[in-house]
Amino acid sequence: MIDSIIQISLRQRFLTLLFGAVVVAFGLWSMARLNVDAFPDVTNIQVQINTSAPGLAAVEVEQLITFPIENVMNGLPDITEVRSISKAGLSLVTVVFKDGVDIYFARQLVLERLQVARERIPPGMGDPAMGPITTGLGQIYRYVLSGEGMNPMELRTLNDWLVKFQLRTVPGVADVLSFGGNVRQYQVQVDPDRLLKFGLALDDVTAAIKANNTTAGGWYLEGAQEQLVIRGAGLIRGGRDGLTDIANIVLKTIDGTAVFVRDVATVEYGAEIRQGAVSLNGGGEVVMGNVLLLKGANTKQVIEAVEEKVASLRKTLPQGVEIVPVYDQADLVDKAVATVTKALAEAAVLIVIVLFLFLWDVRSALIVVCSIPLSMLIAVIMMRWFGLSANLQSLGGLAIGIGMMVDGSIVMVENIVRHLSEEDHAREPLVHRVLRAAQEVGQPIFFAVLIIIVVFLPLFTLEGVEGKLFGPMAFTVAFAMLGSLVVALTIVPVLCATVFRKTMREHDHFLIRWLKSGYRPLLRFALARRMTVVAIAVLTFVASLAVVPFLGTEFVPELDEGTMSIRVTMNPSISLDQSIEIGNALEKKLLKYPEVIYVFSGIGRAEIGGDAEPISNNELVVGLKPQAEWTTADNRGKLIEIFQKDLSEYPGILLNFSQPIATRVDELLSGVRAQLAIKLFGEDLEVLQEKGQEIEAVVKSVPGASDVQMEQISGEAQLVVTADREALARYGLNVAQVMDLVSTAIGGEAVTQVIEGQRRFDVYVRIAEAFRDSPQAIGNLWISNGETLRVPLSQVADIRIIQGPPTVSREDAQRRVVVQANVRGRDMGGFVEEAQQAIARTVDLPPGYYVTWGGQFENQQRAQATLTVVVPLSLAMIFLLLYISFGSIRNALLIILNVPLALIGGIFALAISGQYLSVPSSIGFIALFGVAVLNGVVMVSYFNKLMREGMPVAEAVAEGSMLRLRPVLMTATVASLGLIPLLLTTGIGSEVQRPLATVVVGGLISSTLLTLLVLPALYTWFPIYVEPAESLEAIPEQTPAE
Repeated sequence: MIDSIIQISLRQRFLTLLFGAVVVAFGLWSMARLNVDAFPDVTNIQVQINTSAPGLAAVEVEQLITFPIENVMNGLPDITEVRSISKAGLSLVTVVFKDGVDIYFARQLVLERLQVARERIPPGMGDPAMGPITTGLGQIYRYVLSGEGMNPMELRTLNDWLVKFQLRTVPGVADVLSFGGNVRQYQVQVDPDRLLKFGLALDDVTAAIKANNTTAGGWYLEGAQEQLVIRGAGLIRGGRDGLTDIANIVLKTIDGTAVFVRDVATVEYGAEIRQGAVSLNGGGEVVMGNVLLLKGANTKQVIEAVEEKVASLRKTLPQGVEIVPVYDQADLVDKAVATVTKALAEAAVLIVIVLFLFLWDVRSALIVVCSIPLSMLIAVIMMRWFGLSANLQSLGGLAIGIGMMVDGSIVMVENIVRHLSEEDHAREPLVHRVLRAAQEVGQPIFFAVLIIIVVFLPLFTLEGVEGKLFGPMAFTVAFAMLGSLVVALTIVPVLCATVFRKTMREHDHFLIRWLKSGYRPLLRFALARRMTVVAIAVLTFVASLAVVPFLGTEFVPELDEGTMSIRVTMNPSISLDQSIEIGNALEKKLLKYPEVIYVFSGIGRAEIGGDAEPISNNELVVGLKPQAEWTTADNRGKLIEIFQKDLSEYPGILLNFSQPIATRVDELLSGVRAQLAIKLFGEDLEVLQEKGQEIEAVVKSVPGASDVQMEQISGEAQLVVTADREALARYGLNVAQVMDLVSTAIGGEAVTQVIEGQRRFDVYVRIAEAFRDSPQAIGNLWISNGETLRVPLSQVADIRIIQGPPTVSREDAQRRVVVQANVRGRDMGGFVEEAQQAIARTVDLPPGYYVTWGGQFENQQRAQATLTVVVPLSLAMIFLLLYISFGSIRNALLIILNVPLALIGGIFALAISGQYLSVPSSIGFIALFGVAVLNGVVMVSYFNKLMREGMPVAEAVAEGSMLRLRPVLMTATVASLGLIPLLLTTGIGSEVQRPLATVVVGGLISSTLLTLLVLPALYTWFPIYVEPAESLEAIPEQTPAE
């Protein structure tokens, strides 16, 4: 089949070149329409269910809302995990599905079960709803509204009802969350003493307001010549007229005199109870909008559309109001893509130089170089066909494969040039000679490329985060290699037949002569001292294996996003005003550093659908200048140490340093905002608190531990009103009446809405603050049986302040507490192993309590387990392909020996550079196997060819090694130089690519060196005789271009 493809291509040379032109045109068209992202989206398939439960404490939220929702979700098909967080006033349940489940199908399943969950939640306790369809990379754009003369309430109103509405119309935007400022309400602050004076209850006020805010329609009134629409107008007017309308609502009449709302309450604008705020650059509170990307949308295109919409919105805003972007993921996308594209461009230049130096012929070098853009464009076409985006990892696959893309073309061109330089067939037509040369190496090229694709099969089996992170890389490498195979077998022979002369002179120029002069004595030594050479190789391999335990392991090196997030944890009972004050102080400290561009604080939580954080948590997002402009520190680690020392001077806070995207992805995947999650499961919150603190202390003592903290499950001050059933019975009252007083009178109730155009504002009825600002004041509120009896609350209820849990977390239908940590200055695997031993030795867990390890360590363990099984299977498949190609077990074994030879250099390269054994470095070893095997295929196939021609084994090995020196060195040099830019780059995302490039470059050095010496030595021990090759079919002569 391979011979036929080459033959048809050479017979139809014009069509083949036309095919190449079509590939270029369609490839460029596909490139312009390819999705562009910073990183692959690693978020699992999950649906979040948010339930607002105003006023309820964390334990009540768990019992009344979270547990019923969890219970019905656990029976869904294809779910892998159900976890939840219950906080004061909020329940957040996350349902995680298996990869491959369609997100909209998953949401449909959840929606169906939510109907059952709603029936199990007590009436009035909350209405669960699904969160937006977004991902860990979804927070793509943040902006701040600012305006002179406008207060935070006016700015929030402008954002909620104008800016957000317009931005939601942008295709690809899942939602826009408002954060900070005050939500406007029409507040009715009731004086309970005046209610008592007029013989009224709070229910009378709420009922009257509801009854006086309504409208109706009466259809039509038919006239003689026209039809009149009949409509009632009874809605409360907007603006300050609405305040007047509410104040003038009649509650009752006494002796003909009306009692109005204004007689028992104050009606005014007020702010909704909030659990979050935003401050910027130490200048106080601001109003922020957070744009969320729809899952699957094109990040770069959506951000561009958002920016266009923002530009048009600026023209419609009131005088002096501005929209100021403070975080834009487009910059990260551009920098991440630029890191790889710059490396690709540099690699292409290096490859061109190397090809010219080795081939010493401009036409040959240009033909080989043509395979790079053609192969890449074929890969781009297939990327768009399969729905892959251009991101750091997928383009990184092209950077890895750029050196391998030319291997087939190098072997093809080199062999064609050699055939054209032979005088024995000088009178034979050019096309026939090209065909003969191309078919001679066609099968080895096919199997070599197939082997490289098979080498990357383990990446397709990775699951979870690692699968999503490195799967695109495997796909693009496979696509590019398939493209290179098509180009090498079709377009390259046609180009050679078109631009080469009928006879060519092949001679060794100065570089090749110099290399051969150095290689010849080494080869003689290897063939004369075979045992010595093999023993040296074996000892070197054993020495490299001895180094492996000292390398250390980690999941993936931390990506530098160009920004920093600092999670500040404060006292669970801290007030919002105090949190804002601390946030402003920390912002001012950070702005003193020249590296910092901006700092904003996200305190607590935004609207429903955002991160479920209490006001004791503040996420500082710090914008940083490029690292080349830093003066305070020369790397990220040192800058974090300086920041930590400076900020830790502020008393009573805990700090956790990370990055915005990394933090959000960690939270979505494992439920915590850190690299490592140590989860303690059990039922009793007090036991979880005690044992969690013990684990926290142990982990802090392990070298390398950083930002260690246990999530807060105690310490929240709670004012608890406990009904005294005996006292209630004496007065003929019930518990519901006490609870109504707590929820409605003290907590307040939104009884109706005032409509102003498209804007809607709640009318909120509540006891005036002076009557509920202390436990004593609350105790003096009276409770009524609806008739004449009125009793102070303190006589029928116990009112006291206690310490309660601010958060209750659950996973797999059990309560749990998490001790989170980051690891700095050492490898993740070694840290976890030491921490596990220390916890097992010092922490004694009661029956029913157990610990699991999550976060990046869990991903690392899963990836290692998968690769441990799949890589040997991949090597077995390579061996099978080699056997099919050569028809010899001995040949296959000889070539597969290149794998351990390649490991040597990769291991030593990691050790010397101080990098850890991670998933990227493991992928480097996988890529290395392919190139190493390719070198063996080139050598052994030529040894076999010479032996077919009757040459003795020793002579065939000696001559074959010398003749194959150039293609072997070319393929190895091109593959390694293609990765040199990735090895040296310092741009965004280079941290992930560097371990991979280190392994491949180091491994190619050892593999190539030892292949050129060890393989010939071993081949002479196992002489392999094969049948003579069959003669080539002739093809009709066409007039070639001379």
